[in-house]
Amino acid sequence: MSSVDTTIQLISANEIDGEVCSTDLAEGPWVFDLLAEPGYGPGSSMHDEIPAETPRQGEIPAEYREASDEELEARIFAAKETLGDRVVVLGHFYQRDEVVRYADFVGDSFQLANAARSKPQAEAIVFCGVHFMAETADILARPDQAVILPNLAAGCSMADMADIDSVAECWEQLEALYGTEPDADGRVPVIPVTYMNSSAALKGFCAEHGGIVCTSSNAATVLEWAFERGQRVLFFPDQHLGRNTAKAMGVPVELMPMWNPRKPLGGNEAQELEDARVILWHGFCSVHKRFTVGQIEKARAEFPGVQVLVHPECPMPVVDAADAAGSTDFIGKAIAAATEPTTFAIGTEINMVNRLAAQYPQHRIFCLDPVICPCSTMYRIHPAYLAWVLEGLVRGETINRIRVADDVAVPARVALERMLAARPGGPSERVIGD
Repeated sequence: MSSVDTTIQLISANEIDGEVCSTDLAEGPWVFDLLAEPGYGPGSSMHDEIPAETPRQGEIPAEYREASDEELEARIFAAKETLGDRVVVLGHFYQRDEVVRYADFVGDSFQLANAARSKPQAEAIVFCGVHFMAETADILARPDQAVILPNLAAGCSMADMADIDSVAECWEQLEALYGTEPDADGRVPVIPVTYMNSSAALKGFCAEHGGIVCTSSNAATVLEWAFERGQRVLFFPDQHLGRNTAKAMGVPVELMPMWNPRKPLGGNEAQELEDARVILWHGFCSVHKRFTVGQIEKARAEFPGVQVLVHPECPMPVVDAADAAGSTDFIGKAIAAATEPTTFAIGTEINMVNRLAAQYPQHRIFCLDPVICPCSTMYRIHPAYLAWVLEGLVRGETINRIRVADDVAVPARVALERMLAARPGGPSERVIGD
């Protein structure tokens, strides 16, 4: 089975049939690093508004941009062999195959940040993912370990939809409305919960205001933790994960108002916020927003008995229409557990879906969205950038190091520790330092 990148190249050259969301996907990512107007690049987030202060990647040397696939392969393997245990390469599930093949660990953002800790001898952690993931790795890494993001333009449009200034302003308005005094049960008026897909600054904000971090796999446990301590939850940045998780826990949708940071009180009436159980930030993942109920209906019509698995970042009607919803790890495990040949329609990023299809040829596995549209920012990582930063390390040069300042990292780590200590049925003593 061809990789997603190879398929995009063949479609763009009219050598095979198929549809991509942007023909620019066939270009090298470096083409978009130097554009006068910054953007996330071609792919699912290409129409999202990008903050002016978003990190940008300068031009990488021509020897990497112009190198053949074979030359890049040889240089990457040679650099890794030279560096040995001094470096660990992490690859997110959504990375292109051409990058994942060089990873020492493949997983979701938090799995990878923790995987790096199993290589204590590593002087450098090269994170083939996006910016907030590299920040989390830096928070969890030793002070003497350097975390490197091969392309600084690999951000996340969802994470950018909630910035520290907007969240702080929201919090001030909520405090003015609710006050700060706990109720008779000792629960404060509102607890902030941020998804892992957010900046280190927002993780720190949550810690400083009694809140916590969640992942897509433990969101329900984290919300339980928050409801024990607060009358309401402010959930950001992804509205869909918050809505889908809270709805599955029995929270009525009408008690989950949306907060639009561009409007007073988020665009809500005061009574709506008084009645709220979960206040949802107006953010979303552009990858998962592409999936629709119509796609599910089409899959069921064409493949009777199909199992539809989607990520909880998908809109609520899509999650409701699917057979199951869960994290990337959940989706992978569900397919691995199937003992009989099964048809699976998957609602998550195409690189992961394509890789699962190759890994489990006994099943029919396909992406719900027939249009190939990878994550714009994961796409910004390319073997050329990986070769560039690895050969830099060989020369003793650390390129694109991601550093989280101590005044942000310390509280952010507290929020992560709270997440790890939250367990169904009661707290655990396990913390990040275990």
